[in-house]
Amino acid sequence: MTLNPFVIFFAAIFTNNMILSNFLGMCSFIAVSNEIKTSFSLGEAVTFVLGFTSIINYLIYHKILVPLNLEYLRYIVFIIVIASFVQLVEMIIDRYFETLYYTLGVFLPLITVNCAILGVSLFMIIRDYSLIQSVAFSIGSGLGWTLAIVAMAGIRQKIKKNPIPKGLEGPGITLIITGIMALAFIGFSGIVQIQ
Repeated sequence: MTLNPFVIFFAAIFTNNMILSNFLGMCSFIAVSNEIKTSFSLGEAVTFVLGFTSIINYLIYHKILVPLNLEYLRYIVFIIVIASFVQLVEMIIDRYFETLYYTLGVFLPLITVNCAILGVSLFMIIRDYSLIQSVAFSIGSGLGWTLAIVAMAGIRQKIKKNPIPKGLEGPGITLIITGIMALAFIGFSGIVQIQ
């Protein structure tokens, strides 16, 4: 049965969220989710990179690697495409959005090693998605990642002024909140699941 791209898009945001279902992309999620504005900006950058790299990786995989029986090179090729594209995005942000560039700091180049981006490219191949389904999945995954990091930033800003036990400050409370958010998103899993 072929899944409708809208179903894949919706599921990638809510029921199969890269962070809250697969726990991919946790490094920057924990490190950058202190302020809503910064989190949203990083989420936009991740969504942008996901959207374009998935298309490029899909085309390279199906038009070059498969016909030449070089499927085993997909990891290397996908990582090269992601790293190159992130470098391009970093140069554009540095040139035209200097404030955002300094706000994101070291986390902008870390998009390259954000395993959610590689995960999306691999999931679209493993699940045998068409190009349209892959685009829907990648954009939905980016928006789901953005939703999760912005929600986390909002929660962290709210609890910043509250007393928290010393051992739970920082990453400790962030991981606990992430677990609670993941449980909340499980409630959506009855609506639609993609495998």
